[in-house]
Amino acid sequence: MTAVSENETVDGVVPPWDGFRQWVHCICVVTFDLEIGQAIEVVYPGDAYLSSVEKTNICYLAFPDSNSCCTGESDMNFHFRIRRSSLKLQESQQAYSERVPNCIEVDPLYYYGFVHFRQRKDPTIPRGYYQKSLVLLTVLPLVQLFSEVVETVVQSFFDMGEAAIEAACHHIDQWPPPLPGKLLSLPLIGTLLHARIPCRSDVPQRSIYSDNSVLESITALHTIYEYDIYQNLICAINHIQLLWELILLGEPLVVMGPSPAACSQIVHSLISLTWPLRYFNDYRPFFTIHDSEFKEYTSKSGPPPNVILGVTNPFFTKTLQHYPHILRVGDANTGNIADAGKTFRKAWDGRTLDTKPGLYSQYRSFLTRDKSLYKKLSKSSNQNPEVLNSILCRHFLEITQSFMIPLERYLSSLMPLKKHISPFKSVPQARPFDSEEFLKTLTDNGPSLTCGVQGDWAGLYRRFLTSANFEGWLRSRLNDVDRQLRTIHLDVLCSTEFSKDSLSSRHEVEIVDLVLKIRDRMVEMDPITQAEKRVQLQAQLSKVLTSVDDELKSLLLSNCGLRDTVE
Repeated sequence: MTAVSENETVDGVVPPWDGFRQWVHCICVVTFDLEIGQAIEVVYPGDAYLSSVEKTNICYLAFPDSNSCCTGESDMNFHFRIRRSSLKLQESQQAYSERVPNCIEVDPLYYYGFVHFRQRKDPTIPRGYYQKSLVLLTVLPLVQLFSEVVETVVQSFFDMGEAAIEAACHHIDQWPPPLPGKLLSLPLIGTLLHARIPCRSDVPQRSIYSDNSVLESITALHTIYEYDIYQNLICAINHIQLLWELILLGEPLVVMGPSPAACSQIVHSLISLTWPLRYFNDYRPFFTIHDSEFKEYTSKSGPPPNVILGVTNPFFTKTLQHYPHILRVGDANTGNIADAGKTFRKAWDGRTLDTKPGLYSQYRSFLTRDKSLYKKLSKSSNQNPEVLNSILCRHFLEITQSFMIPLERYLSSLMPLKKHISPFKSVPQARPFDSEEFLKTLTDNGPSLTCGVQGDWAGLYRRFLTSANFEGWLRSRLNDVDRQLRTIHLDVLCSTEFSKDSLSSRHEVEIVDLVLKIRDRMVEMDPITQAEKRVQLQAQLSKVLTSVDDELKSLLLSNCGLRDTVE
């Protein structure tokens, strides 16, 4: 493949496949060979690097487990998640993460693999079946978008062969960068996908709709990062609030399903229950006994890791029986609220796992069961499935937001007041998060003010404060706070009136420090996106230099490297 993108060049040389790699790492074709088993036939583009471990994981995860209910002729769509050997990201991917909600940021540790598996009877093959999978690998967690991309490519691939993949790669290479907040038009093999990546400033909502004026021939993606949560979790609808707590706290959880498709959809829907809070633990929508982390995640030498595993092989019934929470799913979801409510929950000792579908856990919920949710779902059970999904999504969006509001309020109280931010001092920092101090604020600022669900909210917070989800949220929010404080400090530097009178009461050390602060901020600024602020700082620097005596001015110009800056 020799095509290149139309992106900006460096020294006249166009980076090969630069546009493609902003979206996709590679597209693979995996086949089953009777002698060697699963094998990667081809990788596009040809120079895409995959480590030997990554190749092995892709080979096994691209096919349903041999014990899955996959017989006869079948097509199956699912996705998986594997560790990356490289932590490098493209600049556009870093910019993407800075602008999207935290829940769909890029995690440089992982790849997402989107699979279409096809099995057909073929008497010319010794095994009697033709088995092949198309796999798209990317770091962007845009689940529904890439599921749609794979389906579009597959429609041509099984007719045209590799030429369809090559054409798809050329089209993706011409796509605009994955910029959040804009309606993107993405041409792909005779189809035009319209999608909008949510941005951090969006009001939280479950569906991001494309322009209503798009033509009927355009594939409009209603949402690009989640499945139908109601349909995927109806198998456990009677325990869904308990599951929300388990996801919130990052508890170890196994989903035993009949197929990779069922497992990957259920696992992804589970981590979406706490949207827009990001799930910071590891999760594997589809996990096999051949996975490179198999020993790590099945070891019984210590407590189970905080991970969600989607598995189909009955072998895991014994291997993972030490996990404290197991959701066993039947061959098909009932699709009926009344029947789904009969799915039982069994408190078990980790020794013998029943074969019946249900939730096996000894977990005791902190919150009481919200009966109003089930009443709403029951009353709407005869309506369009989208209505039921909307009810479920809105409920958990509201309860998650109610849970996070006290945390956000307390974090805001740790911020220094703007009037205390001085150009003569360094950028201030927020006070440390004190868990006990925070818990004391719940009496006046607790979730009961915005949520009707009752229970031991304080107990739930206390457990949450020890979880990876809290640590990840706090780390992310402190980064946001730091950026905000730097912005405020920059505004103060730009707006403070520096005159001879205002500087006369300052020690020379303070003035030198001020000049260095202004110089350093100018150096680190982007000359394009922050050009206006840079001009303002340059003007401030000139004011300071004209307001001090000649001896100090000469000292600053000679020892602080300011001659070129001022000139």
